[in-house]
Amino acid sequence: MWMWVVHRVTGVAIFFFLLVHVLDTSLVRVSPEAYNEVIGSYKTPLYGLVEAGLVAAILLHAFNGIRIIAVDRSTWALRHQRQLVWAVWITFAVLMVPFLWRHLGHVFGGA
Repeated sequence: MWMWVVHRVTGVAIFFFLLVHVLDTSLVRVSPEAYNEVIGSYKTPLYGLVEAGLVAAILLHAFNGIRIIAVDRSTWALRHQRQLVWAVWITFAVLMVPFLWRHLGHVFGGA
C-alpha cells in the first residue's frame, strides 16, 4: 500500500517539475533577460536541495515502476512483493547516497 502512495507522489512531483521546466524554458522566447534571471536563481542551495529531491523522486519512481511491471508479468514477483519492495529501497539507497555526497558537496561546498 505504501509503495502505491510513493509511486503516485513521485509521479506527481516529476509532473510538476516537467511543467515548471517547460515554462521556464519557454521564457527564453519571451525575454532572454528574464530567462537568465530565473536560471540564475536555480544556483542557490535551496534549489540544490530541490534538485536532490527530484533525483530521489525519479529513482524511486523508476525502480518502483520496474517492480510493478515485474509483479504484473510474473507470478514469482507477485509472490515475492515484500522482497522486491526491499530491493527497490536498497537500490535507491545505494544510488542516492553517493549522489547526495557529491551533489551536496557541490551545492554547499562550492566545489
